[in-house]
This record gives sequence, structure tokens and C-alpha cells, in this order.
Amino acid sequence: MNRRSLLIRTAGLASVLGGAWWAREHLLWPDPALAFASGGATPWMPYARPGVAPTVMVRLGGRQAAALIDSGAQYSVIDRALHADLPDAGRSLFDMPLVAYGVGGGAQVGRGTTLDVELAGLTVSGLRAAILDLGPLASDRGLRTPLILGQDVLGEAVLALDPARRHTRLVSREAFLRPSDLGEAPVRRAGTALIAEVTVEGSLIEAVVDTGASSLLGLSRETATVAGLLDGRPQTSGVNLVLGGAARTAIVEARTVTFADHLYRRVPVGVFDQPPLPNFPGGLVGMEAFAGRRVALDLGAGTLHVSRPLDLTVG
Repeated sequence: MNRRSLLIRTAGLASVLGGAWWAREHLLWPDPALAFASGGATPWMPYARPGVAPTVMVRLGGRQAAALIDSGAQYSVIDRALHADLPDAGRSLFDMPLVAYGVGGGAQVGRGTTLDVELAGLTVSGLRAAILDLGPLASDRGLRTPLILGQDVLGEAVLALDPARRHTRLVSREAFLRPSDLGEAPVRRAGTALIAEVTVEGSLIEAVVDTGASSLLGLSRETATVAGLLDGRPQTSGVNLVLGGAARTAIVEARTVTFADHLYRRVPVGVFDQPPLPNFPGGLVGMEAFAGRRVALDLGAGTLHVSRPLDLTVG
């Protein structure tokens, strides 16, 4: 079993297929304020947890916690248990009903809070986050990340990723200088999400760029059917951590997948059940798509720049 297959089949560390998606048409959710300490950027921060999804250590309310940086989550989220442990000075509640949906169709009702979060070299002020039960995402048996930094934070800065070194940083848009070896990938902004063009065995699919997902590609059942993946070919089962729990998915193998000017062969693809919501993504491009590559993701500008993967020949 190769590493990519193992990540898809394992319910444990960093097997996060998709972020939280919300009913937002009637919600007022102001942007947080980001203040960089110096130079308009954080230092390169090592991943705080094992796995391929970017995680960093943060401080809030005098507490230290690990946070998942999730470009697939429409809003930031704090686990109920961590929120309950914060001192009153470290939180403020607002009575706004929230309905959150995750991949697999599960829904939660919650309310919101306003947080000030500190990272190395960066303070995020006025961050409105949903208070939800993150389940295995927050527990000691799962990813141990009781905070999710979502598209609301990533819309205000450039996210730089170096998966090979397992480091990440945030850079202000004004201070960011794109390295010359990073080429532009075909993407567009849809709401607060970044949508990439992917081909699966020749079928063109649009998928959300989801740094909270570990696998290369996940598809809704409807999209997988259109792409011809549910044609009777062998299937296995997998379990993925999702909002509030774990969801069982079918896994099929795509003969070819192309993304960001690179061809991938024999790709395990997770097939998830899609909630009955308009505009819910039919596909998710996760961190395995960036293995051996460096990334600059700018949700606010709607751009994605990626280096070419290393070409290794074993002879």
C-alpha cells in the first residue's frame, strides 16, 4: 500500500476530507484584522501535528492550542470544549444561529464567538468563529486540532506551503513576492473558496482547493458518476474525519488525474455523500496534490501558484 492509499484509508492523523460548509446567505460575518509583527510575514512554522495537512500552534485566551489551516472551511471554528475552557476575557459570544454542514452530510447547529488569536509573528483580531463539536478533529484520538482557521483568515493573507519540509507561513498580500519557480495554476474564486480545474480520466471537474484534506482528490457521488468512476470497477472502503465525527466513504481508483500542469496515475479517489445544499463542492483537491511541490495560495486574490513536482527516476 502506498502512502497516499494509507492516508485515505486511515481514520486517524490528518485524514480530513473536506472542511465545514455553511448556510451563509443571511449571516453578517465581518473579516478579521491581521497584524504582522515585522516584515509583513510570519516565520516559517513547522507543522504542529503529524500528517500532510498544515497545522500550527496558536495562543488564545492565554491557552496554547494547535490549529488546522483549512482552505476548505468557509469559516473558522473552535471546539466547544476549548471554548468552555477559555477565560471570559478571552472570548465574546454573539447569539447568531449557525448551521454547519460537513462532507458526508452531517449538520450541526451552533452559535458564534469572537476571538483574538496569536501565531508566531501575527495577531488575528476580531476573528468570528463558530462554536461546534469538532469530534475526532479535536480529540486526542484524532488530529488534536480544536481550532480551524478557515477562509475568513486565509482571505486576508497569502498562505505559503512547503509540504516537503512540513512548514507553512502567512504573508501579507503587500509583502508577498512570488518565487520565480512557482507557476500559476488555473483557478477561480467562487465566493470565498478557490476552485481548481481537474481532469479525471479526461473529464473536466471543478474542485475546491482544500488544505484540510489529506488525499489528492475527493469527489461527491454525483461527480464521480459523471466522471465514470462508478462503472463497476473495484471499490474499497475508508473512514475520514469530518465535522463532528467520522464518515465512511467508498474509494475507487482513477487511472489518470491532472492538476496544476501535472499528471498523476492510479489515484485513489474518495467518494463522499453530498449534503442537499446548493453550490456544495462536487470535488476537493487535498494536500497530496502538493506532495513534492511548494505552494502560494491567495484566496483574496483568487490565485494559486505551484512549483513543478520533483521528477525522480528509479532505474
